[in-house]
Amino acid sequence: MGSLDGKVAIVTGAGQGVGQGIALALASEGAAVAVLGRTAAKLETTCGLVRERGADAEPFAGDVADTEAIPGVVEEVAGRFGGVDILVNNAYSGGYGPLLEMSDEKFQRGFLTGPFAAFAFMKACHPHMKARGGGNIINLVTSAMVRWDPTTYGAYAAAKQALRSLTRTAAAEWGPDGIRANSIAPHALSPGLKRWTEAFPEAAEEFRKTIPLGYIGDCEADIGNAVVALLQPAMRYLTGATIPLDGGQAYFG
Repeated sequence: MGSLDGKVAIVTGAGQGVGQGIALALASEGAAVAVLGRTAAKLETTCGLVRERGADAEPFAGDVADTEAIPGVVEEVAGRFGGVDILVNNAYSGGYGPLLEMSDEKFQRGFLTGPFAAFAFMKACHPHMKARGGGNIINLVTSAMVRWDPTTYGAYAAAKQALRSLTRTAAAEWGPDGIRANSIAPHALSPGLKRWTEAFPEAAEEFRKTIPLGYIGDCEADIGNAVVALLQPAMRYLTGATIPLDGGQAYFG
């Protein structure tokens, strides 16, 4: 028996990295998982790993930038699994780099795939969660929002700060419906970060030294399992919060 038996989760960007880690952690506790992302092959891989944990899974391929399609996707998920209890907005595709080198297109895409897409998913999931007596929304943000020097991360941090505010508002407005909404700001060894650490080992070692716990988090063990913990009944009074899952690197005051 898992603590999430009978629950249905939507995880965006679940084909790899943090999204996959969260999907696997949810599956280990019995949740059925709708695995969303752009690359069908990666989604099938995650679904296979979820099923190995004994949980149900289904891939849903698409780009969250197509916000008009999101309500239909949520209806497909609810029809396939019988409802929605958990929403994890992890997907993001935007720009990084100095502001003067940032194109309008990349800046706007960060907002489209970040807060705009999350907004669409949250609104579409709301009636399904309310019908089941409540639910949980977990939105992924970033410690770049509070870095003393956000150089090259400005566009990313701006989009995520908007998502953080959206999360807090949903917590306030939807609490009476039994829906909790929280943000997490993770550091984890995603495929992209792993490639960077291998390509620039000296810089990676300096980065690691800035983490008080001394290591970069694991996508499932450190991030996915923390999400599972946030979903437990013992955390029922926590909503509207931003939880740093970064080994103590950033300070959220």
